[in-house]
Amino acid sequence: MAMPLHRDLMTLEEFVALPEDNSARYELQEGVLVVAPRPRPLHQDAMFRLGTQIDRCLPPELTMLLDVDVVVQAADPATVRSPDVVVTTASTDVDRLTASDVLLAVEIISPGSRNVDLHLKPFEYADAGIPHYWVVDLDPPAPTITVYGLGAPGDGYVESQTATGELVVQEPFAMRIDISALVARRGGASRSEG
Repeated sequence: MAMPLHRDLMTLEEFVALPEDNSARYELQEGVLVVAPRPRPLHQDAMFRLGTQIDRCLPPELTMLLDVDVVVQAADPATVRSPDVVVTTASTDVDRLTASDVLLAVEIISPGSRNVDLHLKPFEYADAGIPHYWVVDLDPPAPTITVYGLGAPGDGYVESQTATGELVVQEPFAMRIDISALVARRGGASRSEG
């Protein structure tokens, strides 16, 4: 479960100056420092597998990154999120991404993140103008990916599909994602986070 860690509202500069700490995941939510445990192994494995599948479909001008900070709102109170997977138009030599660099943000639901991933982050990402948002749910009976795209200005995201088994999309570029492979054991059977 994520929890606030800092007593006062934090600026973007203060957030960026935090020492590197790989024991937890840090995000900034409207100036409030939020810390959450690192994702479980199943989550990390699914993130890597999804990222690998997306990377194979990428046009040459785009880059796929895992678990990278994205400045969703730079003005105080600042918001910085770390989507599980992003597709970006930015070069990889920048210090951090901004929302305008992100073409697709993907969140994989973890225990304790469901409401944030389904309600708060889509609002923030849509408000920042990130054109495409996916939510991956690994819970049984079968993993799903729900695909959202920006609607009319001010309307936020519009759900276009929820897929199990295989996801086929044409936007932001043509992709075919084997959803079952996100949780498949190396020998082929599926597993669930418990």
